[in-house]
Amino acid sequence: MKNIAAFFDIDGTIFRDSLMTRNFKKLLQYEIISNKTYYSKVYDIEKNWAKRYGEYDDYITTISTIYAENLKGINMDFLNFIADQTIESSYEDIYKYSRDRLAYHKDQGHLIFFISGSPDFLVSRMAKKYYATDYRGTVYIPDENNNFSGEISKMWNSENKYLAMQELLEKYDIDLDKSYAYGDTIGDLSMLSLVGNPIAINPTKELLKAINSEDDLRKKAQIAVERKNIVYSLRADVEILDL
Repeated sequence: MKNIAAFFDIDGTIFRDSLMTRNFKKLLQYEIISNKTYYSKVYDIEKNWAKRYGEYDDYITTISTIYAENLKGINMDFLNFIADQTIESSYEDIYKYSRDRLAYHKDQGHLIFFISGSPDFLVSRMAKKYYATDYRGTVYIPDENNNFSGEISKMWNSENKYLAMQELLEKYDIDLDKSYAYGDTIGDLSMLSLVGNPIAINPTKELLKAINSEDDLRKKAQIAVERKNIVYSLRADVEILDL
């Protein structure tokens, strides 16, 4: 028999934040990223997002660009040391719904995969904490001296998550019709579209619109919204209000 699997995005799906932004704050503490850079290039954008005047994509794009620029030339062993601290202090900051779903899949003997746009040195540690079978993240490529080269192989868009799933399908012999996928943004659309049980957790407006544009996906998708101590289960064609 083929294996049943559960494919999880991490940021905003399991984790109530972004692993990269948590790691960014640690890098500030270790002065790999300077306070001058933070206040001149990030602070205003971050505050606008926190107050819901700005867009999250603008914030995360700014963070990721500065992140990669400042990590170039840093030894990967040191980055792994900081990653250990980041995950150890943050890994339990997850949605209760996602924690329950992870436990359910583990109890059922399902394979669990994390496919995330966050750096692979963070994703690997998060995967270990939650007993994931395997993982894929954005690869930060080292040079011949084991320092970060400045080159990455990204994993935050739908196309690359599709390719990652194809690799896992070949490796683990998975029954997609019986499998599950969990995501929150348009970057997770390919994962949700491929499985028989797609679940969007606190989805963005863009993801909801994309789900509704595909007849098959709209019919089978579940929407879970966690607020305070309640999880709301909604139809995929729920009315979208422009704020």
